[in-house]
Amino acid sequence: MCLNGILTLQIGYIFLWEECKVKHRILILTTVGGFLPKFLEGHIQILKSLDAEIYYASNFSEPAYEYDAAYFGEHDIRTIPLPIEKSPYQFRKNARALKRLVRFIREHQIDAVHCHNPVGGILGRLAGLLAGKRVKVIYTAHGFHFYKGAPVKNWVVYYGAERLMAYCTDSLVTINREDYEKARGFRLKKGGRLFRIPGVGFDLEKYACRPRDRADARKALGVEEGEFCLVTGALLHPDKSYETILYALTHLSDIPFRYMICGEGPYRQQLEELTDRLGLRDRVTFLGFRRDMDFLLQGADVFVFPSVREGLGMAALEAMACGIPVIAADNRGTREYMEHGRNGIVCPAGDERAFARAIRELWENPDRRAAMGENALRDARPFGAEQAAASIREVYEKSLA
Repeated sequence: MCLNGILTLQIGYIFLWEECKVKHRILILTTVGGFLPKFLEGHIQILKSLDAEIYYASNFSEPAYEYDAAYFGEHDIRTIPLPIEKSPYQFRKNARALKRLVRFIREHQIDAVHCHNPVGGILGRLAGLLAGKRVKVIYTAHGFHFYKGAPVKNWVVYYGAERLMAYCTDSLVTINREDYEKARGFRLKKGGRLFRIPGVGFDLEKYACRPRDRADARKALGVEEGEFCLVTGALLHPDKSYETILYALTHLSDIPFRYMICGEGPYRQQLEELTDRLGLRDRVTFLGFRRDMDFLLQGADVFVFPSVREGLGMAALEAMACGIPVIAADNRGTREYMEHGRNGIVCPAGDERAFARAIRELWENPDRRAAMGENALRDARPFGAEQAAASIREVYEKSLA
C-alpha cells in the first residue's frame, strides 16, 4: 500500500475513533450569552464526563452577564449566535431564532436540547418537536414566572405556555419546592420525568469565611473604620427590587452605612438616578459586574437581598457560605434556605420599612449578627457544587439513557 493510502486509512481510523467517543450531541440553549459560564459550568463538566459533544446557542450581545469568548474555546464548546430575545413579545426575532435552531438540530444530528429561561424553554422545546427526529428535550425552570403573588399578566402569559409546552418535554427540572409542586400538575411527554435539584451549585472552597481578608476587602470597597457595610450582588433588573433598599436607607441617616451594589443590567441608569434623587450618592456605590465577589464578601457585614422573584437565589447562598447574615425578601426561592432569626432576617417583599428595621437591628446587635453568620455558613453547605452535581448528573444520565 502506498504512503498516501496508509495516511488516508490512519486518518479515517482517527475520525471513526473520535466519532465513537462522542456518545451524545447536546445543544444548550439560553437567552443570555453569559448565562452558561455564570451558572452552568458544573453542567459542562458532567457532560464531558459522559463523552458529550457540546453546542451552545444564545444571544451573545445580551449584556446581562460578562461574556468571555475565550471561555468557550477553552472548554471546546461550539457556539451558535441567535437573535433570541428574553421578551416573549419579540415575535419576529424569536421566530428567526426558532427557524435557525430547527435547521441546526437537523444538520448537526443533535441528540438532546437542554433549554433554560422561559423563552429559551419555549423555543428549545418547539425546535426539538419540529426537527423531525427523536430529540430528547430537557428544560430547567430557574423559577417559573408565575408564582404566588405574581402579576395576573404573568399567569396569563406564562402559565398556559408552560403547561402546553410540558407535552414536548422529556425532563422538567425545578429548583425549588413551589415550582416542583406546580410542575406535578403538568403532563409531560410520554415517559417524561420531573426533577427537583438544589440549584446549579457553587464552589464551597471559593465562597468561604476568610477573616484574614476582611481588612483588605473593606479597603478595596472603600469602607472606612466603623462603617456598616451592606452588599447586594445581583442583576440590575426590576425583579431584584433594589429600590426597596434605597428607600429603606433613607430611614437610616443616623447609621454610618455604606451600600455596595455589585452587578450590571438594563436597570442601572434608573437606579443611579433614584440614588441621586434620594441624596444617597455619597453612601451608595455601583461596582458593576465583579469576578471577585468571594473576596468582596469578606468585607461585608450584611448581604441584602430584596428580590421579589427568585427561583433560588445563588447570590444569597454564596454570601451565606462566607459567613454573612442575609436580610432577604420572602419569596419561594429564599424559603428554601432562609430561616428568620437563625441565619438572617426575612422581610415582606417591597416593604422598605421592614428592611430598614432589619438593617438597624443587625447594626445594633453585633453578637446576634455574628451568630447568624455562623448559622448561615452551615445552612449554605447543602447547596454547594458537589451536592448539586450529584442531582444534575442524575438528570443527564436518566434523560440521555
